[in-house]
Amino acid sequence: MPLSGDLLRLADAVLFPGFTGHMPPDWLRRRLGEGLAGVVLFSRNIADPAQVARLTAALRAENPSVLVGTDEESGEVTRLEVAAGSSRPGAYALGAVDDVALTEALARDLGAELAAAGVTLDFAPSADVNSNPDNPVIGLRAFGADPALVSRHTGAFVRGLQSAGVAACAKHFPGHGDTSVDSHHGVPVVADGIEDALLPFREAIKEGVRAVMTGHLLVPSYDAELPATLSPKVLTGLLREELGFEGMIITDGIEMAAVSGTYGIGGASARAIAAGADAICVGGERADEATAAGIRDAIATAVTQGLLPEERLADAARRVRELASWAASSGSQAPRDGSVGLAAARRAIRITRRSTAPVLPLTSAASVVELAPEMNLAIDRNTPWGVGRPLARLLPGTVVTRLAVGDSTGSALERLLGEAAGRPLVIVVRDVHRHAWQEQALRHLLSARPDAVVVEMGLPERSDLGAVHIATYGSARVCGQAAAEVLTGRS
Repeated sequence: MPLSGDLLRLADAVLFPGFTGHMPPDWLRRRLGEGLAGVVLFSRNIADPAQVARLTAALRAENPSVLVGTDEESGEVTRLEVAAGSSRPGAYALGAVDDVALTEALARDLGAELAAAGVTLDFAPSADVNSNPDNPVIGLRAFGADPALVSRHTGAFVRGLQSAGVAACAKHFPGHGDTSVDSHHGVPVVADGIEDALLPFREAIKEGVRAVMTGHLLVPSYDAELPATLSPKVLTGLLREELGFEGMIITDGIEMAAVSGTYGIGGASARAIAAGADAICVGGERADEATAAGIRDAIATAVTQGLLPEERLADAARRVRELASWAASSGSQAPRDGSVGLAAARRAIRITRRSTAPVLPLTSAASVVELAPEMNLAIDRNTPWGVGRPLARLLPGTVVTRLAVGDSTGSALERLLGEAAGRPLVIVVRDVHRHAWQEQALRHLLSARPDAVVVEMGLPERSDLGAVHIATYGSARVCGQAAAEVLTGRS
């Protein structure tokens, strides 16, 4: 039995697909003209702000009410600034400073930049409480490990972003912080109670957050069988009824293995809408016309088969339209403040001096060794980071070597130590506590050069490493610049 055009249009009204290219392909233009709800922009769609503005104008030419969303968290997860690295530190650095006025100002500045580019929905902030330091996917994306701290900064971020006319989206409900599995690859389980994890979401809802993104998490205390994205008990019972959220619920990338592995992308999408989600985000790795059409058809088929009540689908489409209406009417002329990001990064720096010798400031060309772990899929692997490049601008002649897992052999490290003889040595790590190979390489280098400076650009679980230990609480471009200023005494 063929699917009706009205039902297909209703299914399209809850979809946010990704696509390839710097301008919308023909299939996307056609679907937008037929009522597609929105799109998600990834770094593959972005060259510079002017190009993004042209792209979003082209999208609106096909559908004036289209919602344009992206993952612009600032810090490690950036889309607009993926080529150069973020001009703003991420959430963990803001939590380290713990100045809610600063967080709100930074989010307002971010919102102004997004609004100027035509982006109306930002999948931020991360409202997760990063209570597990071994978490492979949240880490620096959270404001911290204390629920009260995360709550107040989540609220501040929502206020700042939405004051600029861009809808905030608190994620990953009901909290991805206390997990040790990346939901891109498997199903994380939240074993303990989640009251602390819910506090930031309660605060976001209190502040009027316009959207909430689901996490592909199993929360046995609410539903022992279905991950949150597919669970009526979590989305309808907890988020809608208990917490009272009336805005748009959007899924995390529906192609992620934690949900699509069991039901397929289309089946997971239909089940998510039935559970209480209002919009389907897809396209991080699946950004083609066939995927978007398959999801639409699967949702429509689920209605005809009785899996998804048509009134639930219609209600979801209504909530998406309400968000689009808010975005269209909330245009803001919030001024940009290009200095707020670097100022925040400078304030986040923490220095531990363990040597009585005058190690800092560095006054001559240094040797910098950057130990680079593999990043999770939320972070574009091409995003620049590190201390070597900004330090070389301040100390010309500085030599930078970056080592990945497998590169840091004993012979390679001995060669680097030889090349660094007579020079200051700076060792840059990223979540050294989670990567045994980084710890081993660091121990090898420090055994020969106890005068070395260690810069931790991930979670600073240890500060007793090196003659001087510098924690940046982030790896954004401005975090590297702030560290270079400290190293050279120019902070």
